[in-house]
Amino acid sequence: MTSIQQREQLQSQIWKIANEVRGAVDGWDFKQFVLGTLFYRFISENFAAFMEGGDDGIVYADLHDSVITEGIIEDAIKTKGYFIYPRQLFSNVARTAANNPSLNTDLKKIFNDIESSAIGYPSEKDIRGLFADFDTTSTRLGNTVEDKNNRLVAVIKGVEGLDFGNFEDNKIDLFGDAYEFLIHKYAANAGKSGGEFFTPQCVSKLIARLAVHGQSSINKIYDPAAGSGSLLLQAKKQFDEHVIQEGFFGQEINHTTYNLARMNMFLHNINYDKFDIALGDTLTNPQFGNDKPFDAIVSNPPYSVNWIGSDNPTLINDDRFAPAGVLAPKSKADFAFVLHALNYLSGRGKAVIVCFPGIFYRGGAEQKIRKYLVDNDFVETIIALAPNLFYGTSIAVNILVLSKSKDEFKSKCKTQFIDASGSDLFKKETNNNILEDEHIERIIRIFDAKEDVENVCKIVDNRLIAENEYNLSVSSYVEIKEKCQQINIKELNERIRKIVARENELKIEIDKIIADLENDEL
Repeated sequence: MTSIQQREQLQSQIWKIANEVRGAVDGWDFKQFVLGTLFYRFISENFAAFMEGGDDGIVYADLHDSVITEGIIEDAIKTKGYFIYPRQLFSNVARTAANNPSLNTDLKKIFNDIESSAIGYPSEKDIRGLFADFDTTSTRLGNTVEDKNNRLVAVIKGVEGLDFGNFEDNKIDLFGDAYEFLIHKYAANAGKSGGEFFTPQCVSKLIARLAVHGQSSINKIYDPAAGSGSLLLQAKKQFDEHVIQEGFFGQEINHTTYNLARMNMFLHNINYDKFDIALGDTLTNPQFGNDKPFDAIVSNPPYSVNWIGSDNPTLINDDRFAPAGVLAPKSKADFAFVLHALNYLSGRGKAVIVCFPGIFYRGGAEQKIRKYLVDNDFVETIIALAPNLFYGTSIAVNILVLSKSKDEFKSKCKTQFIDASGSDLFKKETNNNILEDEHIERIIRIFDAKEDVENVCKIVDNRLIAENEYNLSVSSYVEIKEKCQQINIKELNERIRKIVARENELKIEIDKIIADLENDEL
């Protein structure tokens, strides 16, 4: 079975579970139970494989809990970050689930035990609260214990039957695909913006490629609006693990999505000591500010959201915002995220940020921030993508590439504008457009070359941008290809003459038919 076939089969099975089993539960809420069960199965199988150590003679799930010593537990937690007893494994719970009248409370205890196992160890903050949104005693599952258990059994059995293949071959992004697929399905029915929660994998791939372009290794990678972690994980998929030396970092304000991001790290075999996802508001309570700057930053922050801005007079003195001399508007925090990323960026790195197009041409504070970025030569490239790439919105977003150390011979005091919205740089689909590998490769080649390409790319001197009132809209610099077809006037006139002649013939025939009918009536 190919990876595409496996993905399609998996999505079909997951949707069947998520849609049919949930009953009266709102789909947007029920996704947590499906994804939580997927996660529970994964860490169970992953932990069992670790405990077996490749010895075919050991089946961890068959062992009795009593044979597990304190030394074994301690060693396992130091390595994996958590501990699961054999009887607590997903496979053993699934085997007896249908006949277990206390299934919901047993699961709650198992999840509490897994989280508690990390207390006092370095992994504690990475494990704490992982199952908080998988509340097996919630009334969302049913009003009675029997109702809750019946629904839990259906989900567990459904997930038990999924063919994951080998987790470690990483040919398909199982959890990422499941998450993206479910969010897309639920968002269509719940009136929610899917783009708020994740970045489509094709766009994530482009962003990851841009962020580490030209670097053989980076110290670490960071996403200030991490969502479910898809952008960070695309960096892992694109490059050998040794390229990202110190790991994956991010911050997320939404508690549920924060838990999903941490789950996603574990599901991609990123150990607790190689990631640090923080919970909180990046703009008003930033984490990692005292750490070394990041060689790669990727982000798809929320578009034009409200923030405290000038209502907090201390923010203008914040190291992130002070150099620009002005704060992003209170009703549009976009440039606050941009300035935050710039502040966290190392001298050799790149920050690649998905942006709402309006921030590149609006006046006021946003124009002043653009002036600061251009005058200091921090803007390397702006890419206009095709519309309808993101679930939940048809907006044609832009990608902003920031750099503190431009190549002196290619782009010093210049800015690159790329129009990637042409039909040859994306594939049109019924629901959402996509970027295929060939499109991504071409955009990367154009980005790397830093040369003018007619109707696609323009290298503009920053002095000209200043004269244009610091307008950074791609359409202001890249001439749109004329889409009107050239017309041969003589051929057009001849076609019109023939059409008119034919119309006259038809009119004569119709008049004759009407006259004959009138004569018959007489």
